[in-house]
Amino acid sequence: MRKMIFVLGMIALVSTSKVSGQERDFYNAPLFSVKTNALYWLTTTPNMGLEVALGKKTTLDLSGTYNPWSFGDNKKIKHWLVQPEFRYWGGERFNGHFFGVHGLYGKFNAGGIKMLGLDKYRYEGSFHGGGISYGYQWILGKRLNLEATLGIGYARFEYDKHEYQTGGKFIKKGEKDYIGPTKAGISLVYIIK
Repeated sequence: MRKMIFVLGMIALVSTSKVSGQERDFYNAPLFSVKTNALYWLTTTPNMGLEVALGKKTTLDLSGTYNPWSFGDNKKIKHWLVQPEFRYWGGERFNGHFFGVHGLYGKFNAGGIKMLGLDKYRYEGSFHGGGISYGYQWILGKRLNLEATLGIGYARFEYDKHEYQTGGKFIKKGEKDYIGPTKAGISLVYIIK
């Protein structure tokens, strides 16, 4: 949790600093957008993001997901995730290439999904971490964009392991460090202003 607070603090520090010459051009590009990630919807996970301009070439993206579903026979990938990201745009914001630094925090309760290697056990716990990302936004219309993004980084999982069956016996507590993809998205973006 301390690492997540540190990451959010660093994002807030960067976002509140002024860059000379930006005030004059600040309002010439979009200021706010909302988005949804199609890849998360493919996993039955509702999601929403909000992105706000901080400077001429910088934005803060805050995305979240929530999956409350069980699929019968105690099969589930229940989770929620919050993922803030500071972005630097190569050109104007909300158009073209961007690079990001993101954090992540969430909780999960998953088991019974053979495709994910969770067919024998159920895992319940939390995770936190962060990473770097690259993405691109295409302008589709006056208020509509398409965004593709991919990030890599680190996450720490802390969990309780149970037998898979409903009310399954507790087996052990565990921790796992992960390095790899921490963000992926193909998102539909609506520019508010």
